[in-house]
Amino acid sequence: MPKSSKTSKAAVKPIMAKSAAAKSPLIKPAKAQPSLRAIKGGVTTPPKSKPGAGPAKLVMKAVSAKPAPAPADDAPVIALNLAPAKLSPAMAAYFKKCQDKLGFVPNVLVAYAFDMAKLETFVAMYNDLMLGDSGLSKLEREMIAVAVSSQNRCYYCLTAHGAAVRQYSGSPLLGEHMTMNYRVARLSKRQRAMLDFAVKLTVSPWTVEEGDRERLRRAGFTDRDIWDVSAVAGFFNMSNRVASAADMRPNAAYHGQAR
Repeated sequence: MPKSSKTSKAAVKPIMAKSAAAKSPLIKPAKAQPSLRAIKGGVTTPPKSKPGAGPAKLVMKAVSAKPAPAPADDAPVIALNLAPAKLSPAMAAYFKKCQDKLGFVPNVLVAYAFDMAKLETFVAMYNDLMLGDSGLSKLEREMIAVAVSSQNRCYYCLTAHGAAVRQYSGSPLLGEHMTMNYRVARLSKRQRAMLDFAVKLTVSPWTVEEGDRERLRRAGFTDRDIWDVSAVAGFFNMSNRVASAADMRPNAAYHGQAR
């Protein structure tokens, strides 16, 4: 009897072990943890691709916002609050002529239109210096205007008269050279002497002496021509300073002319 009891007890143990194993909960395999992505400067770095897998793709949402339109560069024409006066008959006709010929009225005229006496004086002097009879060509006078304005960094005159140089010369390159640095342009000896004198008169007028006038004579300029070179340079030094003081803005049309 004792032997049989031991046998029965031994036989029970594996059965109980199997039963306990059946009752215990199954151990589930651990789920793969999501990979952490480093964020640098607010940009999520894409996860590394597994060997043999294609390159990881970072999905970016398209931004549909449109940029706001830029404000008009020439509004207002000047930074001073000067109410326009009623145009005189002569100036009304002149404004109409500009509109018909150019397609717009130059903003410098609009700026001066607060005072008819000043406007008419400016127009008369400008037309005499730039369009009147002279030993200087119209192109040469415009080249002086731009070379002087380049020294003074006058936005209005560089834009408006840079366009005139391009138109008269038929060369956008010459217009750029005059605006940036006339010394890099392929100029004749006459043109170089003329611009050297105009720039010296702009930068250091107290240093002008007989040797400077003589160099112009040797380049083919008469004494009347030297007066005209000086008058055009002087006019644009004045105009540059007034335009800069008032933040005068050039017409947008000038930017694209003769390019």
